[in-house]
Amino acid sequence: MDLSLMRSVLLEVVKAAGALVKAGFDTEYEISHKDGINNLVTEIDKASERFIVDTLKSSFPDHGFIGEEFGNTNETADFKWVIDPIDGTVNFAHKVPLCCVSIALAYKEEVLLGAVYNPMMDELFFAEKGKGATLNGKPIRVSQKTDINTAFLVTGFPYHFPDTKIHPLEIFTKVVSKGLPVRRLGSAALDLCWVACGRFDAFWEYNLQPWDIAAGYLIVEEAGGRVTDFNRAAYTIRDKETLATNAVLHEAMLHLLFS
Repeated sequence: MDLSLMRSVLLEVVKAAGALVKAGFDTEYEISHKDGINNLVTEIDKASERFIVDTLKSSFPDHGFIGEEFGNTNETADFKWVIDPIDGTVNFAHKVPLCCVSIALAYKEEVLLGAVYNPMMDELFFAEKGKGATLNGKPIRVSQKTDINTAFLVTGFPYHFPDTKIHPLEIFTKVVSKGLPVRRLGSAALDLCWVACGRFDAFWEYNLQPWDIAAGYLIVEEAGGRVTDFNRAAYTIRDKETLATNAVLHEAMLHLLFS
């Protein structure tokens, strides 16, 4: 399997889509709602996804696609591109410059390539399975934090809360009541990448979709981190629960969240 062409096309298309997103940031555009009043989609999301899919199809016509805005195509294909044309749409729609384009390539559900580009900060995170992770071409590693009591954490909240034994807000309250600093960026892909480069020590969230996490998952693991569900099972692109850490703090995070 030669990934060199796929890697090259991925890096080109994620930067170009990011340029499209940045160009639309300060313009007027149509905003609509999906399955909730605050689950927004803009015409820039749709334009970005169309551009990404059309570009990738022209190079890889037999590949499948899992996209946030236009759904799945060619679902029997071994190779699938997992696309979030703007992760952090609510931020984007409110002119908050924390958003990104996230694209992963999976082969039979195993993520092989991942790219996340924040055009507002001109930060391109990339990973290839077995070859490490980079930020703007320079290698990155997760933090070396070993003490959970001094960890810097990030989380997110779903639009629809899952039916779980412990409500997500109970978990959040438990964490902040211990005095730990917790941030909420509004972009799971960036949350993961910021764990990968050591800005955060851990991230957790319920009810994520494949396009939210596929690229960021690989970037975290290739940077030396660990990503599982809340029962320690290895990540799959269909998971609804996500815990990503610097690996050292993984068990401590599970204890903190669920004990």
